[in-house]
Amino acid sequence: MEKQDFVTIADLSEDQLLYLISMAEEFERHPNRELLKGKVVATLFFEPSTRTQLSFQTAANRLGARVIGFSDAKTSSTTKGETLKDTILMVSNYADVIVMRHYIEGAAQYASEVAPVPIVNAGDGAHMHPSQCLLDIYSIYKTQGTLNNLNIYLVGDLRYGRTVHSLIMAMRHFNPTFHFIAPKELAMPEEYKLYCRQHNIRYVEHTQFTEEEIADADILYMTRVQKERFSDLMEYERVKNVYILKADMLKNAKPNMKVLHPLPRVNEIAYDVDDNPHAYYIQQAKNGLYAREAIYCYCLGISLDEVKNDKTII
Repeated sequence: MEKQDFVTIADLSEDQLLYLISMAEEFERHPNRELLKGKVVATLFFEPSTRTQLSFQTAANRLGARVIGFSDAKTSSTTKGETLKDTILMVSNYADVIVMRHYIEGAAQYASEVAPVPIVNAGDGAHMHPSQCLLDIYSIYKTQGTLNNLNIYLVGDLRYGRTVHSLIMAMRHFNPTFHFIAPKELAMPEEYKLYCRQHNIRYVEHTQFTEEEIADADILYMTRVQKERFSDLMEYERVKNVYILKADMLKNAKPNMKVLHPLPRVNEIAYDVDDNPHAYYIQQAKNGLYAREAIYCYCLGISLDEVKNDKTII
């Protein structure tokens, strides 16, 4: 079987995305199986993570795989000067699939070019976060009943936010209208606006974040201003609290509107939103388990029919 990586959402067709959503639905019905019994998953996290790392590890465990790896590059041989190539080749001797988060943009793509086993990109710098994107579109599909013709508002750090960059690419198949709400320092990069124009994706840019501005949203996707991406901490201090969602801003929200966030949050969603019926970010994180179970099967050649006909449900 040809090696199947999961490095960028941009390469996936509409049919492939819907196929993965259908697979995630199957895993939500029955998450505990032994489809990966005898397999070894390596999780290599060169950058800190909580939800992504734990959900990938949990997904592997719930499918019967064993997990190896590290959560701090300081405990790996990279501190001795080992190259990324050598680390990937070495770990490929032990694992059937490698899940990797790295602080350098393009690191996952490079790893996929040298690794003999599938590479799953768990985030590379400010570039891509395709597994987060899959759970995002699964969450959108679950809450809206469709992916088509939605008003999606992206708020906060659109410059460095790899989750919103991936979401734009994934939604290109479904005729969205995007609203980019960000201060000029964190505006959507020109390359992604160019991508929208090339793919006939409608978008509107805003700097105001008010109850009136967001009243027409189907999805309100909040993002954290990422301190770790700033070389100038004074710039970070200027923009870190510029947009804060509070419960009273949701009074005029559409009934179907859901608030998403890739987490962790800092100050951008007030705690009084948590009990609001529009809040969905905790459930969204839970959906990551099912999406990542689907990604493992996709990379290891286990089909949707095999998942549906699986007799190893625990």
